[in-house]
Amino acid sequence: MHLQLDGRGPLHAQLTRALKSAVFAGRVSEGARLPATRQLARELGLSRNTVLAAYEQLRAEGFVDGRVGSGSYVTPPLQDARPLHAVDSPLPAQSQFARRARIVHDHLRIPGRAIPGVRYAFQYGVPLTNPALTSAWARELAHAAAYTSTNYPASQGVPALREAVCDYLARRRGIQAEPQDVVIVAGTQQAVALTARVLLDQNDEVLLEEPHYSAMREALQIHGAKVSTLDVDEHGLKVDELPSTPPKLICVTPSHQFPTGAVLSLPRRLQLLDYARRNGSWILEDDYDGEFRYDARPLAALRSLDDADRVIYVGTFSKAMFPSLRLGYLVVPAGLRGDYVNAKWQDDFGSCGIEQAALARFIVDGGFERHLRRAWKTLKERRDALLDGLHRCSRGRLTINDSHAGMHLVVWLTDRTAADGEAFIARARSLGLGLYPIAPYYLAPPDRAGLLLGYCGLSVAEIEQAVSVFETCLDEFDAVN
Repeated sequence: MHLQLDGRGPLHAQLTRALKSAVFAGRVSEGARLPATRQLARELGLSRNTVLAAYEQLRAEGFVDGRVGSGSYVTPPLQDARPLHAVDSPLPAQSQFARRARIVHDHLRIPGRAIPGVRYAFQYGVPLTNPALTSAWARELAHAAAYTSTNYPASQGVPALREAVCDYLARRRGIQAEPQDVVIVAGTQQAVALTARVLLDQNDEVLLEEPHYSAMREALQIHGAKVSTLDVDEHGLKVDELPSTPPKLICVTPSHQFPTGAVLSLPRRLQLLDYARRNGSWILEDDYDGEFRYDARPLAALRSLDDADRVIYVGTFSKAMFPSLRLGYLVVPAGLRGDYVNAKWQDDFGSCGIEQAALARFIVDGGFERHLRRAWKTLKERRDALLDGLHRCSRGRLTINDSHAGMHLVVWLTDRTAADGEAFIARARSLGLGLYPIAPYYLAPPDRAGLLLGYCGLSVAEIEQAVSVFETCLDEFDAVN
């Protein structure tokens, strides 16, 4: 019996689809006896259990009648049966949300994804490998699994974790908050999505920095917001150029602007807060990696200066620990607490209670800040190695944005266009080096060759070797251009 498996999903599901297709195409007539399971397994090179599972599924769906001692027969009549749509068959978007998502987001082309086939990659967002953290986290999870209630956790978050977050923010970020102000979320992306639900109707105006975190922009656009941007310079958002018609929401990364690394100056912070107070705008403060500063202690957050309760503060453990944790938090204005908790409940009932309990204990016992100290030392060594290498090979060919913080640097190829940058990236990839353009983080990219170089996932030795390849690419470009 000739059957063509489609290669999608488990083998028994592929075989089920192939048998249905054979029936619908008329290659197996109604009432016909299907091959014995052992025979078909031999013909197709499958296990008998796979064939048995497919036959059982066909019986459950009414396509086959099993007769004891006789075999399996195609069940008549099939007049009302319809073949399944092909897996890749496109359908029109069924909602405005889906239509916007198709326009805005391509899940196959997410900026910063791993580049196959390269030896070194300056990839942003990869976790810092820390065996001590892995072991400590495993112990905390085991303890939490034994002692955490198996019932649904509170939608707002486990009280112990909200208390630990408040204590941490008071000491490290200057934010005075109460546990009832904190909502535990599944990372920054959910924080943005909940903020859009709570604050925005379709076509409400949102202002982003230019450049900015593209996933935040996409989340807001898919929600239906009208997004505009305002440029940043070496002192952060150009607050003097805020629009006369105020946006409903202003999204900023004041402690370490993403991706340029600029720090919003104190005068501009005060001016931005005054603008929000006078115009009734809300400010979303994304403090995605405020723990890692290499020139001084961490800066006080914008929310610590907010006396009008207009700032929604977002923090995440994904950058400080590891992305797969998927835990972060919001500090919300008192008047919006209930709305945020309702939105969180509607979204997923609440984040995993066991992981929240484990994280709370990890913070209270000092494990989190011990990890931060070790991570800070490692990241500083890697950052210094990258900066030293770039300065050595620059010779006027590079402009380096030294932000003194975070896990990445922005580098511009001097007097090179965006097209030159793409060619440079392609040549680097051919030599085994993965580079990432900065263009995806702009709504309107400039015609300049800019790179975002993440150093978290490379050791000092690997960074030195990667910079050597980088220098080779620079030399080659000079020779042919």
